[in-house]
Amino acid sequence: MIGLVNYAKDAHSVELRELPVPEIGEEDVLFSVQAVAVCGSDLHQYYGTQSWPVNFPVVLGHEFAGVVAKTGSRVRGFEEGDRVVSETAAVLPADSAFIRRGLYNLEPKRAGFGYGVNGAMASFVRVPARCLHRLPDSLAFEKAALTEPCSVAYNAVCVNSRIRPGDSVAVIGPGPIGLLCALMAKLAGAGHLVVVGIPADARRLEVARKIGAETTLGGQNENVQDWVRNFGDGYGLDLVIDAAGVSASLKMALDIVRPAGQITKVGWGPQPLNFSLDQLVQKAVTLQGSYSHNWPIWEKVISLLASGKIDIDPVLNRISSLDEWHEAFEEMHSGRIVKAVLKP
Repeated sequence: MIGLVNYAKDAHSVELRELPVPEIGEEDVLFSVQAVAVCGSDLHQYYGTQSWPVNFPVVLGHEFAGVVAKTGSRVRGFEEGDRVVSETAAVLPADSAFIRRGLYNLEPKRAGFGYGVNGAMASFVRVPARCLHRLPDSLAFEKAALTEPCSVAYNAVCVNSRIRPGDSVAVIGPGPIGLLCALMAKLAGAGHLVVVGIPADARRLEVARKIGAETTLGGQNENVQDWVRNFGDGYGLDLVIDAAGVSASLKMALDIVRPAGQITKVGWGPQPLNFSLDQLVQKAVTLQGSYSHNWPIWEKVISLLASGKIDIDPVLNRISSLDEWHEAFEEMHSGRIVKAVLKP
């Protein structure tokens, strides 16, 4: 089979290679990949800018949907031909206290597809059966491949944030996760939704307006803080979601959140802060991190995708074959598109 392999930390160390079909264990399935979405983490590994350990060489891809091709001898509840989608926690320690709490997404020793073990940018991938969720026939594989990033956004906005109908919400960073967070905020009842970017995000800010943002800022170098001071009662926004991850975005979040408001940080960034956190104290702001997802979140997101209540059409901009991976990576990196899906 053909797979897209990240073979070294150096930038651009990614290529298509001929690989053996994976062997599976007793509790695994052989997963026939029908669609795999490109994540920002795949781009980071392609450009050599990731801040997490990678087990080189490794097949990229952790957002995927497809069909069960073969089952291990101890697998129950799934059969060959079942339409499925997979979670990302490929390896988990058996004695984890977090697993017992249903918080395996927070287990420090977990290893995921696409960096810890071989991922799904290939014809087949080995998947533990515990990772699988059934897909309804009405949900296309191309859309189902976005279950994972939708689950990240759902966890950040609908689980880890306090959001009430009518709340004012800002999302900083209109990348794929930021736009999906904006979509979740509207679904959860946000009153006035603001999406903040930079001039290079002009096309993504257009998408933000399509998914319901009343205001987009940053495309024309607007002063975000000035806009917030003139919005509503002038105290700031109820909830700010930092989906950009850089130090400047967290500083902006502290500037524009209202007293007793909340900041949810879902974006990654290794940079030092280089600014004071006094506003966090002075405003009595709740700063909440959000990471990954777990089983019940996936079930809810699959239901919402299948019903059309999560409309990802504005976000899913390119569907192409695996051999066009380079063009898809470049288009996402440049901001020309938000999300690409590859078909092995």
